[in-house]
Amino acid sequence: MENNQNENMKHEKEENTDEKDIEKQQMKGEVIDASGQLEIKNNKEKGKIYLLSIIGEVEGHDTLPANSKTTKYEHVLPRLAEIEESNDYTGVLVLINTVGGDVESGLAIAEMIASLSKPKVSLVLGGSHSIGVPLAVSADYSFIVPSGTMVIHPVRMNGQFIGAPQTYEYFKIIQDRIVSFVTSHCNVNGTRFEEMMLNKGVLTKDLGTILVGEEAVREGIIDELGGIDRALLKLHQLIKMK
Repeated sequence: MENNQNENMKHEKEENTDEKDIEKQQMKGEVIDASGQLEIKNNKEKGKIYLLSIIGEVEGHDTLPANSKTTKYEHVLPRLAEIEESNDYTGVLVLINTVGGDVESGLAIAEMIASLSKPKVSLVLGGSHSIGVPLAVSADYSFIVPSGTMVIHPVRMNGQFIGAPQTYEYFKIIQDRIVSFVTSHCNVNGTRFEEMMLNKGVLTKDLGTILVGEEAVREGIIDELGGIDRALLKLHQLIKMK
């Protein structure tokens, strides 16, 4: 009789554990669906890494269509502030595959990442175009996969003509801010970066430069060629140093 009771209690405990595991998995899936973010727990170094995904277009003050993949800065900024204040997180891994987007919002996220005291590593997957360049270099160390691309071009208004000198001056100020941020967070100098911005021979009917994988490393924008394994290894090294 006692053995049967013990067996029943054991089965009930296993069922409760299974239900809790299912609930955790469902909650994790909901978090990924809602924000594209994830906590990496129980990793090799026993720390907790926050995985920040910058995917699709960086959304600004205007809401993009529901069928567009976006990174919403009003979601990312508070989360980064929470990561900075929390003792739970030991490091941040930033995964980037973006076509660019709102300049002010992208720079705000880049500044927040750069100012985190926690070790952070970025990995460019697919592409890191336009305002994605400052986002890629905002980490302590950056990687790009061999097929990853970076598009560097001047600030523009979706092909519209600039109708007033004041607008041109405003664009120039924004562009100078981007150049200043990028050159202060990687090994490319300002003159060379502006040359790539204004290059006429690569993008058809437009200005700019496309860098693929190793080219971004050679130009001094990205630190190293590599994938997720190298990025996590480097992040663990930075965490240990911290």
